[in-house]
Amino acid sequence: MQLPRRISVRAPGRICLFGEHQDYLDLPVIAVAIDRHIFIRGSRRQDNEFHIHLTDLGKTEQFPLASHLPCQHEKDYFRSGLNVVMRLGVNPGCGWDCNVHGTIPINAGTSSSSALMVAWILFLLTAAGDARADDPGFVAELAFQAEVAEFNQPGGRMDQYTSSFGGVIYLDPVTLQTETLTARPGPFILGDSRQPKSTSAILASVKRDAQAAAAAITAFIPDFHFRTTSPETVQPFLSRLSPRQAELLRANLVDFQLLREALYLLRSRETDLEKLGHLLNRHHEQLRDRKGISTEKIDAMLAASLEAGALGGKINGSGGGGCMFALAPGREEHVAAAIRAQGGVPHLLTIDPGACVEEIGC
Repeated sequence: MQLPRRISVRAPGRICLFGEHQDYLDLPVIAVAIDRHIFIRGSRRQDNEFHIHLTDLGKTEQFPLASHLPCQHEKDYFRSGLNVVMRLGVNPGCGWDCNVHGTIPINAGTSSSSALMVAWILFLLTAAGDARADDPGFVAELAFQAEVAEFNQPGGRMDQYTSSFGGVIYLDPVTLQTETLTARPGPFILGDSRQPKSTSAILASVKRDAQAAAAAITAFIPDFHFRTTSPETVQPFLSRLSPRQAELLRANLVDFQLLREALYLLRSRETDLEKLGHLLNRHHEQLRDRKGISTEKIDAMLAASLEAGALGGKINGSGGGGCMFALAPGREEHVAAAIRAQGGVPHLLTIDPGACVEEIGC
């Protein structure tokens, strides 16, 4: 089989509709791939060196083709991705010159790093002529291993699976059941607050406290589980927990119920967008008031979006900055202007079909 000499791939970012800060608790999520991408375009070299040109950052990374490369820092995704595929016996065969650029807001909660990882895994599989490049679940799982497991990070699988599968997906992180939903809600307006955030620190803190809350409540409800215990069941015992534990426990139980309601709507023949917007607002309330991950600027952008006619919206991603989005059918320009007036940068989003190989040249 003749291996390709030129490859071009792309992978999209994502927004999370429901299940924010829940996949790392082994709870399901509903997410949407968006038309903002990471692109990797490469050509084979005559040696075993990788030259990765990060055009948006003005940087270049170089490393050899090897069975294992020690990572140089906690986000050394090119080396970690190569390590993961090489452990499976997938060998790109030689070095590559690659140009990487993107249209996803960086460090803003729209999964630019996961899109990069998905694109890189897809690129390496394609370079090696591996047929599993056509399996979005395989690509997503390798991307998760390379981005999260390799660095012992606290995140879940939502980002990698949404980027790889595309569309609107329901993901159960326990069974890895991935359902592509036929509903096409929208349009959405993304609002970038331009506030930097610390994804790993926020995820680790909220995850740690949520797990501690779940452990504490079992002293009073031995068979407690986020999927099967109702908010009403835990209510009499919340006063025996710390205030932080009580808030997180209640928030996660409510958020799981909201996801189930939203899943019913999105599986319906015609999605009630007003109800969907209401559920988004309620999800944001839990994230803002109980999980404490929103900011004043993002709240102001959301409030302005609702005043401009949006049906609903929420903060997107780990929080502490980054982006929000609003569901704004028929009010796109008004909502974009409202976000801009609050100092945000608006982007009209459409639903993306997922990671793909754009070009292969022999």
